[in-house]
Amino acid sequence: MKILFATSEAAPYAKSGGLGDVAGALPPELNKIKDNEVCIVMPYYGTIKNNPEIGAEYVTSFYMPLAWRGTYVGVFKKVIKSKGVGRNKRADLTYYFIDNEYYFCRNNNPYGYADDGERFAFFSKAVLEFLNHVDFAPDIIHCNDWQTGFVPLFLKAFYQEGEKFKNIRTVFTIHNIEYQGKADPDFLTEVLGVDEKWRNAATFDKLINSLKCAIVLADKVTTVSDTYAHELNYAYFAHKLEDILKENQYKTCGIVNGIDTKLYDPETDSTIPCNFKASDLSGKAKCKEELQKALGLPVRPDVPVVAMISRLVSHKGLELVERVSGELMNMDIQMVVLGTGDSRFEDLFKFMDYAYPDKMAARIMFNGALANQIYAGADFFLMPSKSEPCGLSQLISMRYGTVPIVRETGGLVDTVPPVNTTTLEGRGFTFKAFNAHDMLNAVERATEFYKDKDKMDKFRAKLIRYDSSWKIPAELYNGIYKELCGI
Repeated sequence: MKILFATSEAAPYAKSGGLGDVAGALPPELNKIKDNEVCIVMPYYGTIKNNPEIGAEYVTSFYMPLAWRGTYVGVFKKVIKSKGVGRNKRADLTYYFIDNEYYFCRNNNPYGYADDGERFAFFSKAVLEFLNHVDFAPDIIHCNDWQTGFVPLFLKAFYQEGEKFKNIRTVFTIHNIEYQGKADPDFLTEVLGVDEKWRNAATFDKLINSLKCAIVLADKVTTVSDTYAHELNYAYFAHKLEDILKENQYKTCGIVNGIDTKLYDPETDSTIPCNFKASDLSGKAKCKEELQKALGLPVRPDVPVVAMISRLVSHKGLELVERVSGELMNMDIQMVVLGTGDSRFEDLFKFMDYAYPDKMAARIMFNGALANQIYAGADFFLMPSKSEPCGLSQLISMRYGTVPIVRETGGLVDTVPPVNTTTLEGRGFTFKAFNAHDMLNAVERATEFYKDKDKMDKFRAKLIRYDSSWKIPAELYNGIYKELCGI
């Protein structure tokens, strides 16, 4: 099968969140599967275009109509050579970059502009139009989040009758339903330039809605965990689209994300002070010591370090931490927080850092190397999310032998079953209700478990060995593709 993976970001070229990680790791894994040929298409952001180390080559350029506009489209590509891995001996991976300096060469941020709707409407149409100019005819176009939500619409409205397009099937993955790509009603004709007969499919709550459009028109809809797929049938999680999801439940399923286990490998990670593995955890103790030193915390092997690496926003459950912050600081623990976000929570952690210098180290920033050092050096990783489509941090923390403490929602339920502290079945400490004292109780249970060093080390080793790679999710996605193609 030939698969085109359409995304607004993909590591290592552009990444602002989990989508970038997924788009950076899933396509290479799909490309390992026998008889697959996978290409990625993404915007040619200025940060990519102006980086001489990337060295993308020019392919072609043309003008494309977007409603009344004639828009320039440049196509560049980068081929990642491979000798062939696993089941597929022809494993070269091609990245196509869609170039338009007006839309994509701005500052370092891929999103957050007043014309984001127009920018990604342009990209969605260019995803299809560029296929007329390259030697690649996909069987599947796999779209991701609202930025590619109009691809199924453009396919049906303008391209489906063409020889190269008539057999293409679309898969649309919801990574976070909170972001939907909303626009005024005249966006349909003034920007998308499609016929009025498509208005109902593209409209929700009197606005054009890219995410809703994709849910209705794509051949298959997936979410990034099985539990999240079920949660989206309820208003609490679905941001008003629950009825749309219910109507399209027949074509919706959830597949839990994986992580790049080569990138996140405590045995080879060059960013951490000391490497370690499941059979020899001595290096993890050294990582903890060096983390405590680097963050100005007392070096105490007897006290558990509880870490959070997160966007500092409400739906990550930080109001629970805020509610019991004093009680947390009265416990014999150390807390480490890394992230940026709402001033309310940035100020909370800055104050805790100031008021409890021996117990709290807050770093209000994003630093990838420091994040890995925290994953490696912490004992527990706290994720009290109000909602979590999948979550990658709990998977990364387990990879480094750091025990997750999570609320039972979304992908956290699917990846972190509660531990039985006698048999060591399960993968972490959990709590159900979105309640601060239930979260506090989970932290207390975790810190009590920490006192049994032998059990703690056995459990750490088990977590490190847990297979959180993309191999199984890629096979599941491949099964969906084959079903749509009638293979």
